[in-house]
Amino acid sequence: MPEVDISGVDEDTIRADTVQDLVASLARAKAEAVATRRAGGDDVPADTVIIGCDSMLELDGLALGKPVDAADARHRWRFMRGRSGVLHTGHHLVRVPGGATRTATASTTVFFADLDDAEIEAYVATGEPLLVAGAFTIDGLGGPYVTRIEGDHHNVVGISLPLLRLLLADLGVSWTSLRTPA
Repeated sequence: MPEVDISGVDEDTIRADTVQDLVASLARAKAEAVATRRAGGDDVPADTVIIGCDSMLELDGLALGKPVDAADARHRWRFMRGRSGVLHTGHHLVRVPGGATRTATASTTVFFADLDDAEIEAYVATGEPLLVAGAFTIDGLGGPYVTRIEGDHHNVVGISLPLLRLLLADLGVSWTSLRTPA
């Protein structure tokens, strides 16, 4: 049964040369922090897989994580409107016990609508853009502002299920073994 365990990693301390390397490093730090904290604990069933993920939007070479405030979100949307960027999501898996790991990054090109200032103000006022990488969602209130994507839509939601299936298989875990019998 999946559960969420917040890593507590200080993301501002992680640096990398590319956005892809940065999200992979953040995902690794998060998964490893949880694995270390939970290692040897009675609450970790055998054959557990810990998954860490992190996403950022790359636009003109800039890494855009969560906006710091509403003004930052408005500024981002004025920069993004009518353009496209690449959403990168780093995935890092740790298999417990044993500590085998796999890391990969999924990238999806996202095309944004040409919003006017009133639409940007209204969207930012919902608070949603402040909670997510790139200041947008595809599966929430921001969905109408994404005109199309090239690549895996699961990645834009936050985790690439096709990539996750491959990483799990590489760790010897069958995707179908994760299903709960009806």
